[in-house]
Amino acid sequence: MSLAPELRVIGRRENLRDRIRDALRAAIISGELEPGVVYSAPALGAQFGVSATPVREAMLDLVKEGLIVPHPNKGFRVTEMSEEDLDNLAAVRLLIEPPAVRETVPVIPETDFPHLRELAQDIVDAAELGDLVAYVEADHVFHLTLLGHTGNRFLLDVVSDLRARTRLLGLTPLLRGGGLARSAAEHHELLDLVEARDPVGAELLMHRHIGHVRGLWAGGAKGTP
Repeated sequence: MSLAPELRVIGRRENLRDRIRDALRAAIISGELEPGVVYSAPALGAQFGVSATPVREAMLDLVKEGLIVPHPNKGFRVTEMSEEDLDNLAAVRLLIEPPAVRETVPVIPETDFPHLRELAQDIVDAAELGDLVAYVEADHVFHLTLLGHTGNRFLLDVVSDLRARTRLLGLTPLLRGGGLARSAAEHHELLDLVEARDPVGAELLMHRHIGHVRGLWAGGAKGTP
């Protein structure tokens, strides 16, 4: 098992445990860490270039999120999600995220547009580099920053949890086929609509975007739920 380069380099400016937790979460979502497989903290620590202790602490955080389960004296197993679970997750996200994006369009200050563009470009850059872990992390930051303009911290908690539980096991074949770059570009398209103050257009694009998560990104034959 070989993790993406982003998993092996930990930024000094961030809390080590948090950085490892975020990277592991992204690796689980993207499928770099496979469902049903047991991973040990020492082995993952070796890939990070750190001791097992911060990795174990980070993994305990992910246990609380329901992403992994502990196996005494062995490590942690990545939880598996059924097709029905993934359908239900996507259905809830469709109920929440597109309308929330619509609400943000009129209230995002123009002064925040450049920062949002930088975050969108981070997603595009990760896709071009083929770094799935960085892609998932950048996507997470972009969408939560965008929705942060609702001023509703409970909404952010719910969306963050739903996104963490989603599995994007189709990202690797999507990357190989060039589709990931096209999906990454949708974030700039979304910002075009935000800057044009088009809430309906932004909502529709977000609806399509989540449809990709359950369809192409999930590696299945499904389209929008």
